[in-house]
Order: sequence, then C-alpha cells, then structure tokens
Amino acid sequence: MKWVGPVAPVAVVALLVALVFGGGVDDTVLPGIPSPGPLTWWGLPVVKMLTNVLGVLVAGVTVTAAFLLPGDGPSVSGHGWRLMRAATWLALGWAFSAVALILLTVSDVLGLPVTELSGTAITGFAVSISQGQALLIQAGLALLAAVLTRAGVSRGLAAATALIAVVAVVPPAFTGHAAGSGNHQLAVSSLALHVAAATLWVGGLAGLFAVRGVKALAATAARYSRLALGCFVATAVSGAVNAAVRLGSLETLWTTRYGVLVLTKILVLMVVGLAGAAHRTHTLPALAAGRPRAFVRLVAGELAVMGAAMGLATGLSRTPTPEAEDLAEPDPLTELLGFAMPEPITAGRLLGDPLPDLFFLVVAAAGIGVYLAGVMRMRRAGHRWPVARTAFWVGGMLLFAAITGLGVARYAYVLFSVHMVQHMVLSMVVPILLVAGAPVTLALRALRRPADPRVRGAREWLLVAVHSRVARFFTHPLVALGIYVVSLYGLYFGGLLGTLMRYHIGHLAMVAHFVLAGYLLFWVLIGVDPGRRRLHPALLTLIHFLAMVAHAFFGFVLLQSTTIIGVDWYAGVHPSWADSLQADQRLGAGLAWAFGELPAAVVVLVLVRQWIRSDEREQARLDRAADRAEAAGEDDDLARYNAFLSTVSRN
Repeated sequence: MKWVGPVAPVAVVALLVALVFGGGVDDTVLPGIPSPGPLTWWGLPVVKMLTNVLGVLVAGVTVTAAFLLPGDGPSVSGHGWRLMRAATWLALGWAFSAVALILLTVSDVLGLPVTELSGTAITGFAVSISQGQALLIQAGLALLAAVLTRAGVSRGLAAATALIAVVAVVPPAFTGHAAGSGNHQLAVSSLALHVAAATLWVGGLAGLFAVRGVKALAATAARYSRLALGCFVATAVSGAVNAAVRLGSLETLWTTRYGVLVLTKILVLMVVGLAGAAHRTHTLPALAAGRPRAFVRLVAGELAVMGAAMGLATGLSRTPTPEAEDLAEPDPLTELLGFAMPEPITAGRLLGDPLPDLFFLVVAAAGIGVYLAGVMRMRRAGHRWPVARTAFWVGGMLLFAAITGLGVARYAYVLFSVHMVQHMVLSMVVPILLVAGAPVTLALRALRRPADPRVRGAREWLLVAVHSRVARFFTHPLVALGIYVVSLYGLYFGGLLGTLMRYHIGHLAMVAHFVLAGYLLFWVLIGVDPGRRRLHPALLTLIHFLAMVAHAFFGFVLLQSTTIIGVDWYAGVHPSWADSLQADQRLGAGLAWAFGELPAAVVVLVLVRQWIRSDEREQARLDRAADRAEAAGEDDDLARYNAFLSTVSRN
C-alpha cells in the first residue's frame, strides 16, 4: 500500500544501522559452538521489525476507522470500511510474521538453522517459554483481528477490533531485556506502556495519512492531534523510565553503544515532538482553511522519522544493555522477584520501602488528573460538584497507588499474609471509595458533545457502554456477586495464585481483577451512576449479606486449611526471617476473616440510608397523589384500596 511507504524503508535502514553499531548481530562462528546461520542472524531482527510495523499499522487503521473518522449512523463510514478491509491483510501478515518470529527465535536460541528445527522444539518453545507464549498470543490476537475486520461494519465492532489490536502489540514487551533486568516491575510496565502509547501515536498518524483525501480531514486531524499529544507524553515518560532502569547510571548514556542508541532515539523523539507542535500551530489551521498539501507533506516526513524510531527501537532490543554486562553472577532470587530479598518486616518498611510500578502509577495519576479536570470544567460552567465525591475518588486513587507501590507491594511478593492485606484493600476499600466518587456521572456532565453529530466522542462511547447488553448482564446483582465470590475462591483454592505471581503480566491482571470485581459489586450495591440496575435497597441488602457470608466462610476455610496456598511460588521466595508458610497463611486467613467487617458495615449503613430515603420518596409520592385526588374531589389510591378490602370482607 502506498501509505506504508513513509514508514517501512526508513525503519529498515535505521534497524540495520542500529544492529551494526550496537552489535545486535554477532556473526562470529566459533569452533564447536552451534551457529544458526546468516538467515537467522539478519532475518530475526528484520522480521521482528516487520512484526512491529504491521502491528502498529493494524492498530492505527482500526483506531482511525472506529474513533477518528465520522461514522454513518451505527456503522463506520465508507473510508472507515476501506480501512477495515485493508486491515484484514495487514493483520494476516502480522500473524504470519509473528509465527515466523517464533521459528527464528528458536533457531537463535538453539543455534540451529531454521531448516534443522524439529517440531517438538518449536512447539515446546511456543507453549512453555514465556517469549514463545507472548508471540503465540500475539499471532492469535492478530488472526482474531483479521477475522473481526470482515465480521461486520458496526462502529462497536470496529472499536473492539481496535482494542484487540492495541492489546496484541503488548505481550512481547513482557519478555526480553525488560523482564530480565533488575526491578523488572518498573522496567516491564514502563516498556508495555511505551509500546502501547507509541503504537497509538504512530499508527494513528499512518491511519490519518491513509485517509488524507476525505472531506472531514481537518476535523479528523484535530481529533488525532489531541490523541497524539497524550501519546507523546506517555511515550516520552515511559521511555525515559525504561532507559533509566536498563542503563543503570547516567554516564552509560554516552559511554556505551546502547546509551548512544538511546540518545539517538531521544533526538528522534524530539524531532517528532517538534513536528507535532508544528501540526497544532501551523498545519491544522491551514488544513481547516482548505490548504492540505503542507499538512500531507509534514505527515509523510513525520512518518519517516517515526519509522526511524521504530528501527532504532528494534535494534535496541537486540543490543546488549550496560546492566546486563555488569551482572557477572546474577542472584536467581533477584531475577525471579525483580528485587533483592527485603529485610525483616516492620511498619516503617511496609510504608517506606517502595516498589513502584509505572502502570499503577499512571492509572492513579491519570485517574486523579482526569477527574479533577472534569470537576474544574463543571465549575467553569457554573455547576457544582460535591466536594465529598471528589475526596472519595482522590482518596481511592491515592490508596490504590500506595497499596501497589509502597513496601506493602514488595512484601506481598514474599509473604502470603501481606498479599492478603493487599487483596482485601484492593477488592473492598479502594472500590468503595471509587464508587462513591460517581465517575460516570461526572464524565457524562463534564464531557462535551462533538460538533459533528456523525462523530462519537468520549461521552457518546460512554453512553453506548453503560447502556449496552454487556453492561446490563454484568450489572445484574447475581452476576456481580458471582464474579466477586467465584474469583475469590477460584484464585486461592483453584491453584492460580502461584502461576499469576510468577509472571508480571499475571500479577498485573490479578491486581486489576481485584479492583474491577470489587468495583462492579459495590457499584451495583451502592453506586449512584447511571447504567446500573435499579433495585430495591432491601434486595441489595440481601445481596450484600450473601457477599459477607461468602467472604467470612472463605476466611474460615482458609484458616482451617492445612494445604499451603500458592506453594509453588511462596516456597521459593519465603524469607528466612519469617514464620513458617503455614503460620503465615493462618495469619493471612485471620486478616481476611476480620478485615471485611468495617467495609461491610459501611456498605450496610449506606444501604440502610438508601432504604430509608426510598421509603421517604415513596411516601412523598403517595402524599402528593392524595393531595391531587383531594383537590380534584376524587378518591386516591389508598382510599380505593381500602374500599376494595371493605367490599371483599363483606362478601
């Protein structure tokens, strides 16, 4: 396709330069040492870059079709339809290149040419090794995206395809340099955020370039510009954090080949940032005035520079890091945990020995920032927003950041009891505070409608989500209760805890599930946002009572259990200064049993208050009906009901 041109050639040249300069390809053949051959030496990085480029393009064109272009009612526009059709072939190529990358990686690891690989070796790598699993997941998601691009033309389906494509670029980020570096919590999360933000940034620009002939290009470019600004900030911050973790010290930035490549990538990022600023200040107004040529030329040049950045990034992934060169005999426990074994636990270390994770920090910071921006927008418009709701939301986000980034997070990796405290806070206290902040209500009031009615803005997508069939299903009280209870028992008694703790992506998913499952349950029980089912507080009180019973029974069963939960993980990381695994588990069970009482009491008080208010509203409604009936000289509902009972008793 013509619009791929500005990216691929420059990316290939930058990749080759980075490989030669950084030593990413070592074609030295030593006697007695197996060698995969030149096909693998040079094919592996080239195919890896091709995989990255195709993933970025699939994500970019689907995001453009679903979110940036005006639609045609519930369907994507004609240009969006053409983008989705083009994405089919891009996604198929993406899946094929990911599979080819598996073959080349096995060849590189075993030191055998691709033609000599056995099916057992390839299957074992793809199924059992984290790097192979990540590529296999990516290939599967890319294939799913290809199928969805032909499954229909609705904007909801296009949005789901775009989400799958963005998610599919992330799994390989959880392996490689980042996963093997010290403090891999920070390194892996920063790399995943870096990849996702850069994908939206570069891919969105490629999608914009692909639809440069549409009449609504000016408005589409303006929407992309807002997205690009956020992606630029996220890419810069996450890239800086990731580089700092891998470089280890500031002087390695100019004293090592890896550092020089990082500096070059920073320079490229600055050039692209300046181009983005030129877009917002000069070319967007020119485009709105009907002069598109300068805009298209700048976009083509910007894509070329972004292609160079992608080539450099792929070359960096093959270049030895200074940190790796300094580790002569790495500690196996440090490699497993991502940090050295912590000192004996104290209250001060629980709060003062942080283990930051950039993903959780970004979620907390973005959550607070966006919420406060919404409050400020409402105030500027002359509307009031309860201070208590703001305090609840900010408090919930700060508590989330603290429980996932302070010493509690560090000790939760090695002590089951601390993990259980983290779980209880994330699944009960944090969700209650966030639900009390009423974020959906704030968003619906603060977000503005797009000027073009054919465009779905954030507010329109939010309305679609809260009134969808999926939302109605998950907000059913029994479904929300079932998710909360089944996940609680399944995690600890189903043998999942050890597996999730071993992989960083599993740990992220577990923490996210704690918060989301708790948020869903308490949103159904005490939430005030639109979209939830309106049920009588008496029924909601019963649902809450069932949740309390299930939680208490879980703590009791865990307290009586003699089977070590997560033994495949905690047996290998248990500190020598701590009590036995059984004693620590009993402490965690006791904490889980007792912890839920205070949050549960708070929820009961809120439900009772809602119950009283519901009765007061119902009584007020009846009083108004009686007053209207009296003024009209008619019997009200109560009088007619009493007359009916009198007639029945006489008969």
